[in-house]
Amino acid sequence: QVQLVESGGASVQPGDSLRLTCAVSGFPIGWYAIGWYRLAPGREREEISCMVGGEQSANYFGSAKGRFTMSRDEGMGPAYLHMSDLTTEDSGTYVCATSWMCDPHQGFGGFDQWGQGTEVLVSS
Repeated sequence: QVQLVESGGASVQPGDSLRLTCAVSGFPIGWYAIGWYRLAPGREREEISCMVGGEQSANYFGSAKGRFTMSRDEGMGPAYLHMSDLTTEDSGTYVCATSWMCDPHQGFGGFDQWGQGTEVLVSS
């Protein structure tokens, strides 16, 4: 079973950058993709980005396009989310998850494992 542990969340100011890390442990069988989504009070879950296993290119969704970059180390290495030009709208809990769907049109869903999340607060 895959275990996911996020880290790197912090309180930052608008315009700042931040890098989140998703440490992955456990046997990698049974998942197709890995990625990030965001939870915030009063808002629906928002897809951020995802990568299909074995590939190095990522799909980005919504406000993440053009500002966020997702990457992964080889094999079962960590996944990263580099966020730049942060705004207050980027505040929330960022959750790393594995899933069965990672498609630029259909989105990132069908989650089967996820971590506890890491908090990002963007405020002036």
